[in-house]
Amino acid sequence: MQTTNSTEQQIIDAARKIFMHKGFSGARMQDIADEAGINKAMLHYYYRSKDKLFDMVFNEAVEKLLSRVSAVFTADLLLEDKIQGVIGSYISSIAENPYLPLFIMNEINQDPDRIIDRFVNTPSFPNIQEFMMMLNAEMDKGTIRRVDPVQLMISIVAMCVFPFIAKPLLKAVFKIGDPAFAQFIEERKAFVSSFVLSALRP
Repeated sequence: MQTTNSTEQQIIDAARKIFMHKGFSGARMQDIADEAGINKAMLHYYYRSKDKLFDMVFNEAVEKLLSRVSAVFTADLLLEDKIQGVIGSYISSIAENPYLPLFIMNEINQDPDRIIDRFVNTPSFPNIQEFMMMLNAEMDKGTIRRVDPVQLMISIVAMCVFPFIAKPLLKAVFKIGDPAFAQFIEERKAFVSSFVLSALRP
């Protein structure tokens, strides 16, 4: 007989899979119950609403992603090491949950307030303003060339996220199989870091 913990974990795992593939609006409690291998009544016994399950799955995924990045943001590191650390942590976290970027984009289009509130108000949300102040300070000292910090931040995120969003297209265009794509993602950490740091040199 299954324990409560194992049943709950089955439900969470199933909900994660369904939400990541169908989004909040497209997912049904019956889909989650079927994926978990339980009946709908048992699902409602543990989790009374789709909202509660969604919050749990989304918060867990975002917390893992942001906590790693935030740890680098708050670390006592030189700017170059901090940029490399943020890029490496971001790509590694997404690689463990590759459906997350597309899922977030889809949910932003469906219900932006729901996602923005949960994303920005996550306890581990990085202190971006402090990092931008560090960038401005280095620009003032002349150690890096002057760039718009917001443009830089958006460019870093885009370079990290795009390969995951466009994975099927990239694999088809460049004839990349799954093992090679995994290697490509690992190598991208160094490539993006080098690209950004080269662009910042005065």
